[in-house]
Amino acid sequence: MSLHDPGRHDINVALVGVGNCASSLVQGIAHYQNGGANEQIGLLHWDLGGYRPKDIKFVAAWDVDERKVGRDISEAIFAKPNCTTVFCDHVPHAGVKVRMGCILDGWSDHMADAPPERTFLLADAPEPDKAEVIETLRETKADVLLNYLPVGSQQATEFYAECALEAGVAFVNNMPVFIASHPAWARRFEEAGVPVIGDDIKAQLGATIVHRVLTDLFHKRGVKLDRTYQLNTGGNTDFLNMLNRSRLKSKKVSKTEAVQSVAEHRLDDENIHIGPSDYVAWQNDNKICFLRMEGQVFGGVPMNLELRLSVEDSPNSAGVAIDMIRCAKLAKDRGLAGAIDAPAMFFCKHPPRQLPDDEAYEALEAFIAGEAGRL
Repeated sequence: MSLHDPGRHDINVALVGVGNCASSLVQGIAHYQNGGANEQIGLLHWDLGGYRPKDIKFVAAWDVDERKVGRDISEAIFAKPNCTTVFCDHVPHAGVKVRMGCILDGWSDHMADAPPERTFLLADAPEPDKAEVIETLRETKADVLLNYLPVGSQQATEFYAECALEAGVAFVNNMPVFIASHPAWARRFEEAGVPVIGDDIKAQLGATIVHRVLTDLFHKRGVKLDRTYQLNTGGNTDFLNMLNRSRLKSKKVSKTEAVQSVAEHRLDDENIHIGPSDYVAWQNDNKICFLRMEGQVFGGVPMNLELRLSVEDSPNSAGVAIDMIRCAKLAKDRGLAGAIDAPAMFFCKHPPRQLPDDEAYEALEAFIAGEAGRL
């Protein structure tokens, strides 16, 4: 049964960062614009609380690359250094130009040493202040602000989180900067009457979710996990950015905690290593995960498991982001505020509360059905 009131308007989305993940998301909205539920391949939900992909409209966007700023979103998503798969041949003109964003720590100096087609070319344009961003969010009647800034963008993420708070716009934090899972930030969103979902998006079928499921399987089948590693390689700007190891502290915490939280016993730091690992330019947006788990079965007999996963990184994110957007809108519709736990537990690596994925799925479905508020 659909809970969507046809009188409600579309979901107006503002994007921070028009990189590969945003490209896959915008392409995906165009790809799923027509057709019915029998054509929902690749989606977790065709209809989510009455909202369908076609209800998502992009009304504003910010980036810092001169090849994107000033261009319509429909064109900017295909500009360098984006390198993700083009799976939608025709993305309609959106009538929304990409605005110059606030840089702060959203760009790492080491990127300047990369070839121009591989890194950002900072636009020679004035950066917006907070008041300008807030005004844009209000003028465009944005419902949701979606954060796709690079890993390590602590100050920049907090800048846009502040803008969402003051503009009364739901904030979806796809990055490993702790906003929804930070008690002080969550309290501020609750007091402002604004929902926030995060942190650090978990791919549709990526390295972290596979690692979590296998770790949970070890636990439930009585296999003692002794040690494990997850090594990831990729060739997009995300992996290039992460060559600066100083930007990885929260990313490693997020990815490691996602696995530790479903293990029977927490592993000592020396027995668990979870990437990101290295940049291989020719892989482009393809991400390859090498996973090894060592343990003991009945009688203490040793066993090990090795897995290689290859997947296009950005569509893997977009498949989840489209549901996070709709959950954020549902939360707004229902007058919920602060950290919205149920979708975060299923969609994010570092939610305010961790649950095994089967339990998180049940909580998510209950939230969508309106059977619970903030679980």
